[in-house]
This record gives sequence, structure tokens and C-alpha cells, in this order.
Amino acid sequence: MAPPSPLSIATSSVLRLVKEEASYHKELQQQEARIKKLQTETGDENAEYQLRQERKAVEETKAVFPSMRERIANALAKLENELEVVQGSGKEANEEEVTKAKDAVAKAKISYKEVA
Repeated sequence: MAPPSPLSIATSSVLRLVKEEASYHKELQQQEARIKKLQTETGDENAEYQLRQERKAVEETKAVFPSMRERIANALAKLENELEVVQGSGKEANEEEVTKAKDAVAKAKISYKEVA
């Protein structure tokens, strides 16, 4: 089996990072829901501690986003560069890889717009 091309590696990297960012957003929503639930509950002697811990977890999750955005932007730039190299080289490019790369670029740009 032939080793993966630089284009397929860059495509996989972008897709993985976009998926990872989506999971962090989902995690943030779940944490915020737990905070709302803890705020409405009364009677638990440990509620204040749990609330502090959940708020800390939310802040830690939010702290991940700037570096995640930077990593996605870098991976996207690398993918776009690889796509230009493949298309500009005149060689017969694997159409499936090129299509996947273009789809990954589109997904990353949509993800970037949603957050911004």
C-alpha cells in the first residue's frame, strides 16, 4: 500500500481539527446546562462546591478555543497550499483526494464563520 499523499494528510488534519472543535463546543453546552441545573437545585450541601467546579471547567473549555482556532487556520493554510501544488503541478491528481480536500476546506471555512 502506498503511503498517504501530503494532500490526504493535510485533509485528514483539517477534518480532525474541525471535528475536535465541534466536540469542544458540544462539551461547553453540556457544562453550561449542568451549571443551570445546579443553580436551580437547592438543598444539596455540596452544590456550591460543584457549581464552582463546573464554572472552572467551563473556563478551561473556553480557554481551548483560541489555540484551536489558530491550529485550524494553520492546517487550513497548509491544505490550501497542498491543493494549489497538486492542481498546479500538471500531474494527474487523484480526483477523490482533491474532492475531499475541497470539502475539508469548505467545512473549515464554515466552522470558522460560525464561531466568528
